Amino acid sequence: MSGNSKIGDCIQSSLEDYFTHLDGEQPHAVYDMVLSSVEKPMLEYILRKVGGNQSKAAEVLGINRNTLRKKMAMYHLD
Repeated sequence: MSGNSKIGDCIQSSLEDYFTHLDGEQPHAVYDMVLSSVEKPMLEYILRKVGGNQSKAAEVLGINRNTLRKKMAMYHLD
């Protein structure tokens, strides 16, 4: 099983749990909830792995360094 499948399985399991425990409430902003739940810890992890080097982190993530900086500011990681 690849890493992507394991991550996908974790997300699906978490979503199943989320929908199971809504107790009659309507789901709301699931897309943003999932993205922020995954994105922030991913950024934190990658930044730790590269010793805080933003250029290396951006390369590992496959995003532009300016995009990384915007995301870091959004999640208060700077």
